[in-house]
Amino acid sequence: MSVDVLTFGCRLNAFESEVIAREVERAGLSDTVVINSCAVTNEAVAQARQSIRRLKRERPELRIVVTGCAAQTQPEMFAEMAEVDRVVGNDDKMRSEAWRGARAAFDAGFGVGTSEKIAVADIMAVKEMAPHLLDGFKSGLPRVFVQVQNGCDHRCTFCIIPYGRGNSRSVPMGAVVEQVRTLAERGHAEIVLTGVDLTSYGADLPGTPKLGQLTKQILRHVPELRRLRISSIDSIEADRDLLDVIASDERLMPHLHLSLQSGDDLILKRMKRRHSRNDAIEFCARVRRLRPDITLGADIIAGFPTETEDMFTRSQALVDECDLTFLHVFPYSKRPGTPAARMPQVAGEAIKNRARRLRAAGDAALQKRLASEIGAMRQVLIESATQGRTEHFLPVAISGETPGAVRALAINGHDGARLTGH
Repeated sequence: MSVDVLTFGCRLNAFESEVIAREVERAGLSDTVVINSCAVTNEAVAQARQSIRRLKRERPELRIVVTGCAAQTQPEMFAEMAEVDRVVGNDDKMRSEAWRGARAAFDAGFGVGTSEKIAVADIMAVKEMAPHLLDGFKSGLPRVFVQVQNGCDHRCTFCIIPYGRGNSRSVPMGAVVEQVRTLAERGHAEIVLTGVDLTSYGADLPGTPKLGQLTKQILRHVPELRRLRISSIDSIEADRDLLDVIASDERLMPHLHLSLQSGDDLILKRMKRRHSRNDAIEFCARVRRLRPDITLGADIIAGFPTETEDMFTRSQALVDECDLTFLHVFPYSKRPGTPAARMPQVAGEAIKNRARRLRAAGDAALQKRLASEIGAMRQVLIESATQGRTEHFLPVAISGETPGAVRALAINGHDGARLTGH
């Protein structure tokens, strides 16, 4: 049996899973499933644990290795699971020696005791990123991810991720350009730049380049790349070059996802965010002036500790005030070890209610945008036999098309979830 990698969580994990699959194969492991876990919420951790138990029930002979953010932050918890054979750290998972070590341990019969299972180093001691050049993605998907940054130097009070990822570090621009060029030459039509704190890119590199400069270099030096997309950004860190390329280069897709988290200034302060409500609104207005058709999405947390109904209402109002189309709603999840976990908590039912109302507002906003697309001509990346995506990341129902192609389609309607066209 070949090794399978089961990915939870973010786009960064999706890229890293491709590297893991390559390194595990090179190490000669077999009959193994790697769980690349997420720690952003308690639910994400629970999903990983449930999958581990299910896999072991279905295939008792499998070796199960757990890695990712949850493995880094809670290695003992996973090591105590009888179903788990090894726990590999979040930086170690990208290194060939970690997987050679896993094979050697398995061959020698090690890993029975809880402590023997754990191969997790201090993530805060990691200072640099080793570039990982992939020839292609095994998934064969037309849209693929390229890691340009990892870790985070900020300490938002609700977030456990810096303790799973370490401090911010960046991939040198030349290595990023080379990776994008390789993937474009292999036929991947769309590349998504991804990281933990993407707009902090370059602060640790010589000359301190920023995300905007990196984006310009990619578009300049990889003319064969058809579409470039940027994953979630912190709007307060958006640099002048990034705004310039948003306005001037059509190959950069008109879609941004923003880490807003709340629409109330006091809650933002308690979250230790670096922007205000007005900063968010003004940024959205600014990018719309630069690229009038741009589609915006955002992360918003419902029920952060101390959030009152009035405070929540100000978050909900951001959907209209920022003209958001895509809403990623997080019901607040108490993460042990974070400052927010020690703050006065909102009742669970109130959190669920507010999350439900936020999602309803997001659904209404998406419906509004879908309706506004009727009559437009869009360039649609064919993702599969049944779905594509416009430049604005809006889903389109597809039938009988070849995945990987980019087709001009006249939008003639929608079914409530996806656009339709011909």
